[in-house]
Amino acid sequence: MPSFGLNLFTYSLPKLALAVSNRAQVIFKRILALCVLGCVATSVQAQLRVDISGTGAQQYPAAIADFSGDPAGRMIAEVIRADLTRSGQFRLINTTGATLTVDSPIAYDEWRNRGADYLAYGTVALVGDRYEVKYRLADTINRAPLDGVVFTGSDRELRRIAHQIADRIYEKITGVRGVFATRIAYVLKQGNTFELQIADADGQNPQVALRSREPIISPAWSPDGSKLAYVSFESGKPVVYVHELSTSKRVPVANFKGNNSAPSWSPDGKTLAVVLTRDGLSQIYTLNATDGSNLRRITNSPIIDTEPVFSPDGQSIFFTSDRNGSPQIYQVGVNGGEARRISFNGPYNNTPRLSPDGKNLLVVTRRDGLYRIASIDLATGTEALLTEGPDDQSPSFAPNGKQVLYSSRQGGRQVLSGVSSDGRMRQTLSTLSGEIREPTWGPFGQ
Repeated sequence: MPSFGLNLFTYSLPKLALAVSNRAQVIFKRILALCVLGCVATSVQAQLRVDISGTGAQQYPAAIADFSGDPAGRMIAEVIRADLTRSGQFRLINTTGATLTVDSPIAYDEWRNRGADYLAYGTVALVGDRYEVKYRLADTINRAPLDGVVFTGSDRELRRIAHQIADRIYEKITGVRGVFATRIAYVLKQGNTFELQIADADGQNPQVALRSREPIISPAWSPDGSKLAYVSFESGKPVVYVHELSTSKRVPVANFKGNNSAPSWSPDGKTLAVVLTRDGLSQIYTLNATDGSNLRRITNSPIIDTEPVFSPDGQSIFFTSDRNGSPQIYQVGVNGGEARRISFNGPYNNTPRLSPDGKNLLVVTRRDGLYRIASIDLATGTEALLTEGPDDQSPSFAPNGKQVLYSSRQGGRQVLSGVSSDGRMRQTLSTLSGEIREPTWGPFGQ
């Protein structure tokens, strides 16, 4: 059964009180003190395997030639191809036998005959101790150059440069900003150890931000991508921390009596919405994201209000509540007041997540005993079921709104999964061992 509130609890329908699950009881019994094994981001060896099924509604035929300058040039082209393939919006044309440099004249008719509407190519050269990557994109239909730029970086930055080139190709062709150079965060549980990991959007290059013997839950990116808020049990109870990624500095911003959980950032990054039980049942509060000051109560109800998330304009908060007899999604102004019900399809909806443009709402919904990810059009109320279940959790929009990251149960364990926002294309990213929980997609401009 999916989590609700603290992510260690489940709903019980009589009186709809918050009942502690068996697993949670075990956790609470063994909570003595958190053993923080490491707070400085360190690289990890486990890489994610990607399996893809389905395609987008429209696919653009594009050829990505190996960049000259092996082996770096070939690696860059392979990363670009993998990025575009994962989007489900590109049909890659075979470039076998193509030998191109950044200065090569382009045989537009030949590439059109191969089926390519677009051709990307380039050159990689080592200049001193840094690489210079020159990239070009050609439009074979209009027989004209479409894009070109030069990047420089160390050998460790070549994958990032490849993601940036893929972003440029994606945007020039689709008109939508690419997300390949962004990052994701998630919790990896291996045995009795929990790790807060940060990885590239393709799951590669994972880094450990925090390692612990006790649970880490509810990670949330700051709007500028420089910090993560999350819940840690290092003091023997759930406490909300803000973690600065560049320095590993951690500040407890919500450490009140009872439970402190479910942090969510305001769009300007100055405020956190949190769930506290300091005055009884779980209620929603806001506080200063820097030091936890200026505590304000937003909801004031005799039932459970939890899982807050700010609207993109910062003027309201969406949250989960049982005030009508089952978990459903509601909306309230940032200054409190009367809450308005948002979800009406199905008996169980929780974990609200807004699209970047504020037009669509992701929820975890229960249908026929299966927990699936649904997308609700807020203007019309129309719902689209994006996943099949049986236990899909923690949805998170990509910053361009075109993809959704979530955790799913496969083969008896939780893995990292993705689906296009129209539900047409799915992918699974899995590790050889451990369970991936509560993924969240970081913002642009990191």
